[in-house]
Amino acid sequence: MKKIILVTSCLLVFSFGKAQENRVITTGVPFLLVSADARAAGMADIGVATSTDAFSQQWNPAKYAFATDKQGVSLSYTPYLTDLANDIALGQLTYYNKINERSAFATSLRYFSFGEIELRQTGEPNEITNKVSPNELAIDGSYSLKLSETFSMAVAGRYIRSSLKVADSNNDASAANSFAIDVAGFYESEEIAYTDFNGRWRAGFNIQNLGPKISYDNDDISSNFLPANLKVGTGFDFIFDDYNKIAVNVEFNKLLVPTPQFGVDLNGDNIVDSDDTTIAKNDYRSIGWTSGIFKSLGDAPDGISEELKEVTYALGAEYLYQDSFAMRLGYFNESALKGARKYFSLGAGFKYTTVKIDVSYLFSASKVKNPLENTLRFSLTLNFGDKYERY
Repeated sequence: MKKIILVTSCLLVFSFGKAQENRVITTGVPFLLVSADARAAGMADIGVATSTDAFSQQWNPAKYAFATDKQGVSLSYTPYLTDLANDIALGQLTYYNKINERSAFATSLRYFSFGEIELRQTGEPNEITNKVSPNELAIDGSYSLKLSETFSMAVAGRYIRSSLKVADSNNDASAANSFAIDVAGFYESEEIAYTDFNGRWRAGFNIQNLGPKISYDNDDISSNFLPANLKVGTGFDFIFDDYNKIAVNVEFNKLLVPTPQFGVDLNGDNIVDSDDTTIAKNDYRSIGWTSGIFKSLGDAPDGISEELKEVTYALGAEYLYQDSFAMRLGYFNESALKGARKYFSLGAGFKYTTVKIDVSYLFSASKVKNPLENTLRFSLTLNFGDKYERY
């Protein structure tokens, strides 16, 4: 599709929420936070403590140590901003291999395409001067290991490349690059016999995208924090019999990025002088990525009450029949001060022998337009190789 669009709009299409009083935290390469997994998307983007699947790389790679299949490959396609264009999309390819009963490795490629953009000169709207195809990608690798029969941990490394610049007479179109690491843990209990059903507890955490800021001009002023974040979640499986199971999950997420202080001074008073605002912005951009992680835990202008508003939560449920058919639903909530994203999601999954297909759909529950609203997301998983017993 051909589009007439300003180059700067490339940096805006990822805006998850509407800025209010300069309290929304923004980062570079936010495509890393977009769910590419239709299963997780069907439960309002929950995945840190759900049962293991091939897409665990994005949510919690420590889950791979509990995989029951020797190997798995997954492929997903997520249309983005479908109301604006039909060629903006996120794709992801993941592969994992369980080395033995206690360990596994995985790798994935995530690619976000902004489609084809037509550039035109000011005053010459009918003359196309250039066509560009901005894109961003991330390549991951992870290793997970069981430290006990019920707990595992994992580390992951990530190379990030963002190609959004457009060459002109004053600059080149070199891409911005960075790298990041994840540290994750996962707990899964043995099956427990209750009075009317069996059950299994799960819990997980993932500290993601810890790495240097990304910059297009190699200076502090133009650099942006990576979307470092902490995911924590828990879940419980109600196992009624060999055919029917219901899993319920809850997940919390906190960006480990400093809160912008552009609208207030150090005393919490409003800044009205433009020079003061410029100084505040420059001070914010000069914060290092390591110190920024610790600042993010207590720098909100309104104190602990605002800090808690920076925590999003999601609730999700999944019904499984014979592990071959699934129905899912979820709800996601974010404070109105921090982006106001609120949405419901529905999903379904179908498995035949070694092939599984998942789909999901999102309904916005707030006045803020969600870029994934009214969009069907698809993912395909193929598992093969030997089977491992859960315990």
